[in-house]
Amino acid sequence: MSLYNKRGVSAQKEEVHQAIKNLDEGLYPHAFCKVYQDFLSGDDSYVNVMHADGAGTKSILAYLYWKETGDLSVWRGIAQDAIVMNLDDLLCIGVHDQIVFNSTIDRNKHLITGDVLKEIIDGSTSFFSMLKEQGVNIHYLGGETADVGDVVRTVAVNGTMTVRWPKNRLITNEKIKPGNVIVGLSSAGQATYESSYNSGIGSNGLTSARHDIFLKWYGEKFPESFDPNIDSSVVYIGKHRMTDKISVDGAEIDTGKLVLSPTRTYAPILKEILVNHFEEVYGLIHCSGGGQTKCLKYLPGNYKIIKDNFLPVPPIFDLIQKSSGADYKEMFQVFNMGCRLEIYTNENAAKRFIEIANAYNVDAQIIGRVEASSEKMVEIHHEKEIYHFTS
Repeated sequence: MSLYNKRGVSAQKEEVHQAIKNLDEGLYPHAFCKVYQDFLSGDDSYVNVMHADGAGTKSILAYLYWKETGDLSVWRGIAQDAIVMNLDDLLCIGVHDQIVFNSTIDRNKHLITGDVLKEIIDGSTSFFSMLKEQGVNIHYLGGETADVGDVVRTVAVNGTMTVRWPKNRLITNEKIKPGNVIVGLSSAGQATYESSYNSGIGSNGLTSARHDIFLKWYGEKFPESFDPNIDSSVVYIGKHRMTDKISVDGAEIDTGKLVLSPTRTYAPILKEILVNHFEEVYGLIHCSGGGQTKCLKYLPGNYKIIKDNFLPVPPIFDLIQKSSGADYKEMFQVFNMGCRLEIYTNENAAKRFIEIANAYNVDAQIIGRVEASSEKMVEIHHEKEIYHFTS
């Protein structure tokens, strides 16, 4: 059994998919988000979309860093995580503007103070202001903040996005086919709209990252930060304190801050691509839960996805791998590994998309291609190894 499963987490969410298998798949079964006809107005040329996601267990890392250092600002990153995990999913169906956001914050009041709530809410409004400057308008309509200490050990930060969108401007992934190339956008570095270096970790796999990197001391000092049902042999098995310095690109960064890098949004880049080159975007995949195997769920046919020119793996993932001893096959199933967005397109358009991403100081390249196959499959080439995954 993998470390991930031993900690009570499933990268592939098999039980969740089994539980929802009989639900209506919406108008476009292969689209990244569920899409419905426009119930709000009855206009057949529009669709309705409501999407929910959150920061996950990354909020526990913010809790630990805050408790150790007193730095409240890390909670602003958690607000961004909860927003981007919704927004970048919506981007993958072509939605990039005039979106409504509602937050849901469940806290243990004995541990999570009003100052923390203020940072999360202020962080949300600041992030929306930055997006507005980039031409992406999200309307923050408040939400639910509940004191549920009997349910939540520390805090859960989630949100819901809703939009009414033109049907003829949707990306449904139905155009993905053999012959397509895949442009991968880096999750690491510092985009023009980011204020500091981003490790690229996003908001997936943080249960593993937290326990693999940080010292057993955190479990002893903060028992509220983990599920007591987890075997103690996989609880905080790393070597680092939150404040240990890691050298990245010549800068010394706290290990805690590195793992807490707010999830990068690709909204400014994708808005430019979707507005000006919509017809050449055949499919979009947000490599979130399931990492580099995420695309398997959304392929419209029995295709083989070959990723044989992968982006450089950022230092954060090497740190996790060395700390945990996990094999790279499992790493590619859990983490984005430095590439959190895939654009399926043709070679000519790929060059333009790469240039657009680079203009925002985001690395991008053709990472692979689509081939015909007898089954849905992903093949990843990494350091002379080849890993195969099937649906």
